[in-house]
Amino acid sequence: MAASFPASDAGIGAVKTGMLPERLKKALDDAQAQVNSLVLGKPHEVRLAFVALLSDGHLLIEDLPGLGKTTLAHALAATLGLEFQRVQFTSDLLPADIVGVSVFDPQVRRFEFHPGPIFTQVLLADEINRAPPRTQSALLEAMAEHQVTVDGATHALPDPFFVIATQNPVDLSGTYPLPDSQLDRFLLRLALGYPGEDAERELLAGHDRRALIAATRPRLDRDDVVAIRQAVSAVHASEALIAYVQALMARSRRHPGVRVGLSPRAGLALLRASKAYALLLGRNHVRPEDVQALFAAVAAHRLVGEAEAGSDAALAKSILHAVAVD
Repeated sequence: MAASFPASDAGIGAVKTGMLPERLKKALDDAQAQVNSLVLGKPHEVRLAFVALLSDGHLLIEDLPGLGKTTLAHALAATLGLEFQRVQFTSDLLPADIVGVSVFDPQVRRFEFHPGPIFTQVLLADEINRAPPRTQSALLEAMAEHQVTVDGATHALPDPFFVIATQNPVDLSGTYPLPDSQLDRFLLRLALGYPGEDAERELLAGHDRRALIAATRPRLDRDDVVAIRQAVSAVHASEALIAYVQALMARSRRHPGVRVGLSPRAGLALLRASKAYALLLGRNHVRPEDVQALFAAVAAHRLVGEAEAGSDAALAKSILHAVAVD
């Protein structure tokens, strides 16, 4: 199935929704530049992290230790002026260690809720697959609902609330792999990979990343992030663009080697992420290349392939190549 697009942006550019005020646009550009100065040689991955945050989604990073996953999370929170907490997931971690617990106060003769580290704006869930399923579920439920319930009482999480979870794809002994239904809660999945030669040399010869992040000045604040999220939701997606996204979803359900294709929720995630990607590039409308740039990061971890089909990332690329854009 092919989708048709106008040869030029005439008409689309006249849409006035989804545009940022000049102050916010400059601050957002400065924020991206600052994170790139802290996470060297990974501009595409940094942009994807911004996409996940500004789309009101969550980010899963699968990579080896020592490649900058924690640095990215710290740098993003410091640059955006958001509260940050890190939780090291282990096999003995309990749900109460994350969401909090009610403790009886004998002076007032009632239970008082003591919030856990999940009550923050940016949460780094380090090595999420090392915690047992019950603890994983407590976090992932909060990600989906933006609230937690303890002893029958519901507690709203901060706004914005953004989770960056990490996994080591090699050392899987003693881990609890996330089921497909919980992987679906992550808007994007990415890998940072090894730095390039120039970036690695600069990293080795430069200052300690932790000291640089500690001295970082916020470029945005909480209200700015909320305003940019509102602008993302107003970015224009044409009927032809929506048809293209729908064609990708349909192809995933009948593509060779795919046992379970993409759900409508995956289509909504792809469209929402594409709007944020377009906004980060300074546009108020989505183009097919925005969808293409994000498709593997949005779709791969949601696909269930046959045993002989190869990696999920290869399946995602194959689906993308199978759907033409006219």
